[in-house]
Amino acid sequence: MLLAARPWSFSMTAISVSLAAVASAGIRAFPWLAYVLVLIGMVLVHAATNLLNDYFDVRHGVDRPDSPTARYRAHPLIDGSFTPRQVLSAAVACYAVALVLAVFLAARRGPVVLAYVAVGGLASVFYTAGPVRYKHLALGEVSVFLAWGPLMMLATSTIVTGGWERALRVGLVSVVQGLWVALVIFANNLKDISFDETTRVRTVANLMGKPAALRAFIGSLAAIYLITGALIALGVIPVWGLAVLLSLPSAFLLVRDLLRSAEVPADADPRTARAGMVFGLLLLAAFVVGLAA
Repeated sequence: MLLAARPWSFSMTAISVSLAAVASAGIRAFPWLAYVLVLIGMVLVHAATNLLNDYFDVRHGVDRPDSPTARYRAHPLIDGSFTPRQVLSAAVACYAVALVLAVFLAARRGPVVLAYVAVGGLASVFYTAGPVRYKHLALGEVSVFLAWGPLMMLATSTIVTGGWERALRVGLVSVVQGLWVALVIFANNLKDISFDETTRVRTVANLMGKPAALRAFIGSLAAIYLITGALIALGVIPVWGLAVLLSLPSAFLLVRDLLRSAEVPADADPRTARAGMVFGLLLLAAFVVGLAA
């Protein structure tokens, strides 16, 4: 069941939570217990979201043996590894453990924790579950940007510090991280334009069309580096943040292949995820070095 939850994607959550915690840590001694509990809870919700995504996409006829998803990764329901009931039960179990951790943290940090849990939980469930299914309404990228950017990072900052002292700083940094995670979804939807047109799923990519969507993807990628540079100039991100430029070669190669290929490369989304992970780790290291300096 662990593989069914797509653990390789958890790096996105780990980076969002860690960035927020480290960017807030200058206030007082690093709160390791709160950080670890938040990280575990967020990863569990991420796992539950992935499991529900597979469950409802199969139920709604989006994921099937001929879908691109079934070709590039193992799908627990399409390949028969697990039954729908098992996948749904695993998702509920992940939510339940995350809720227990949230209640414990709320007892220490106040009811604001439960407010974050309510918003995040609804966003997780209704990503593919009815009656909303906002992933199918061209809102996937926006929801992922908000969830892994401002929502997750501000929640982490509030919980680990017990206040809002660094909310502005974390909120600004969350724009960069949120954009990276949204671009992974965008790359996947860009690759799946043709298939998505045969289903009832609407995405930003198939609404825009491939040429415009490709330009939007490249423009968003460039915006990440420009925003990061502006935040370094403003002192929001330590000057060590210039290390993120080391991730440019992988981003450049991805853009080159997108422009040269008649079809969007099948590995466009994992390559985007890898570039985002390298960028995020370098940015995280910059904050750590900045605190130590």
